[in-house]
Amino acid sequence: MGDSSLNPVVWLGMGSSFAFSGLFYHLYREKKKELIKLKEIPIFQPDEHLLKVLNASPHKRLQYVAVEGVVHADGEPLTSKFVPRCQGVIQKVVQLEHWKYWNNITRTWNSRTTNQKESSHTVPFSLVQPGSYISQVYVKVQDPLEASGGYMEVVHSKARRAQESLVDVVVQGLRGEKPMAMEESEEMLRVGSSLTGFGEVVLEGGQVIRLQAPQDGRSYVLVPSDYRSFMDRHEASATMWKALTAVTGLTGASLLACVVSSFLGKRDDRSR
Repeated sequence: MGDSSLNPVVWLGMGSSFAFSGLFYHLYREKKKELIKLKEIPIFQPDEHLLKVLNASPHKRLQYVAVEGVVHADGEPLTSKFVPRCQGVIQKVVQLEHWKYWNNITRTWNSRTTNQKESSHTVPFSLVQPGSYISQVYVKVQDPLEASGGYMEVVHSKARRAQESLVDVVVQGLRGEKPMAMEESEEMLRVGSSLTGFGEVVLEGGQVIRLQAPQDGRSYVLVPSDYRSFMDRHEASATMWKALTAVTGLTGASLLACVVSSFLGKRDDRSR
């Protein structure tokens, strides 16, 4: 392929490796900063210790903390529409219709999703201490639909193909549209699942503890796991970006060494 120092593929590979190494290092640094901030957030469980801290705090309020617990319905829980013996405190059901439409310009059938139907239901719920069957201390979760964090679990997902008769095929061909499938899914925050909430915690009436969106503008987040698992995922992400930085950096350095070696070897040949 000729002189490797002049090979465009080598230069492209070397430049790309260093560019990706810089990008991955930036992502690693950002993740490390995020980890440092996360580790500075106080972590509590719904127990007597949290109650004592709140009683000793100004205005009986903690501005931004993490509370780790197990989901407990305050009243009658919601029941899954599709999964037997599956109960939760938040339920989201989505139905989608997939159709095909005839395009007279391109003379092809094009897919389109229409008639999306979505329904959400919630019941009041609290976080209780993990492993505790009867707890005198619990944390009520306020306005969970306002929180981010992807805390819903897909408990049902199914697509059904449309059934067509010969008459349907003829009519649909004349109309230029035909149904392809109906897709339905159900997501729930299940009773008994681990949940970690990041937000403001307040004590009302000396006994009722509430987790709510922070008033200072920080993120209100619900995470579908315990705190340790949540931190492990962030640390694993930081490790991944660090490893990719090293791999791409070493690749770029190796290609650079090959170019330099080829250049020096060529110069020695000319000297002789």
